[in-house]
Amino acid sequence: MLIVPDTKNWTWVIERPCPECGYDATDHPDATIATAIRTNAATWPAVLARPDTRVRPNDATWSPLEYTAHVRDVLRIYRDRVRLMVETDDPVYENWDQDAAAVADSYNEQDPALVAAELADAASALAGAFDALSAAEWQRVGRRSDGANFTISSLSKYLLHDVEHHRWDVAG
Repeated sequence: MLIVPDTKNWTWVIERPCPECGYDATDHPDATIATAIRTNAATWPAVLARPDTRVRPNDATWSPLEYTAHVRDVLRIYRDRVRLMVETDDPVYENWDQDAAAVADSYNEQDPALVAAELADAASALAGAFDALSAAEWQRVGRRSDGANFTISSLSKYLLHDVEHHRWDVAG
């Protein structure tokens, strides 16, 4: 089954609550981001333990395993983006096609136990990067190739919505 790519621009979640999952960026000051990432990461092993972890609920929706592998990769990608923003003035991020990654990396064929371990490692690395930021570094800037501008602070809230929304996606 081929999933139709999500081409929506989700940057608005930094400014207003998500009507689907209820995420509200204003509930997440910078000092809480690392803890929120760790808390979210701790919920995914239970998703992978479900007997339906490889089952897509319909033709347009990833399986729980695919969502979990995606979240793992999101955490990795954003760790690289935070590092780039700290080390480089006004970087432009490389494009990342999440749907192409899911197909190329055969997300639904991966070992759930390995995905769980890799997600935990990725969450720990990213949360550690946020923990290490100075107050000034939270305001460092970067851009997506489509021109969307972020500070590390706004990027962290955008990223947190992604992982929280996907946890909501698999909750049913």
